Amino acid sequence: MTFHVITLFPGIIRGALQDSILKKAQDKGLIQVQVYNLRDFAQGKHRVTDDYSYGGGEGMVLKPEPLFKAVRYIFQQTSEKPKVIYLTPEGVPLSQHLARDLVENNTSLILICGRYEGIDERVRLSLVDQEISIGDYVLTGGELAALVVIDVTARLIPGVVGKEESVKHDSFYSRWLDYPHYTRPSEFQGMKVPEVLLSGDHKKIEQWRKEQALRRTLERRPDLLKDEG
Repeated sequence: MTFHVITLFPGIIRGALQDSILKKAQDKGLIQVQVYNLRDFAQGKHRVTDDYSYGGGEGMVLKPEPLFKAVRYIFQQTSEKPKVIYLTPEGVPLSQHLARDLVENNTSLILICGRYEGIDERVRLSLVDQEISIGDYVLTGGELAALVVIDVTARLIPGVVGKEESVKHDSFYSRWLDYPHYTRPSEFQGMKVPEVLLSGDHKKIEQWRKEQALRRTLERRPDLLKDEG
């Protein structure tokens, strides 16, 4: 899967891709991340990418011309038209279900990282296929949100995570949160690992984990179960 990231600050994206699973996924050729500096598509000597908002108000707005140029340039470099996603607090909430949909229905994504007061509305109307939010808060820019989208979708690509089965037990993969995990030592500061996990009885362990996952979901996120009746 290929991610095309349009940003004013390429270093934020590139720096986060040099470690851990995302780096390994790139090394294996399972994902590609192409980063584009928006200033490279701006006009004039000073490569201006933003301007004042019509109608007044505080803050600057990313101009339409550089964004149109950047997206169209990417279209010209790809064999099939990538889906264009704008990272914004106004978008649909990112979820595990949405991430699976992105992986299953797309081989290439363009991620537009907003800045300042956002982007010119004509970009949203003409170019953007989907707007995604990673939470009800405002970041300095869309770079961190783009990295979250890359990470959560990349994990679902076969081969990216060492043991694919572990992904299926992640919180939100189903409607339930994850169950509690324990490792050595079996006792720490008076706290013991539940006996069932030491029993070697895989059927009982599986049942315990399901019960714990359901209990945790009911306690912390009952909203996730509302459609199950």
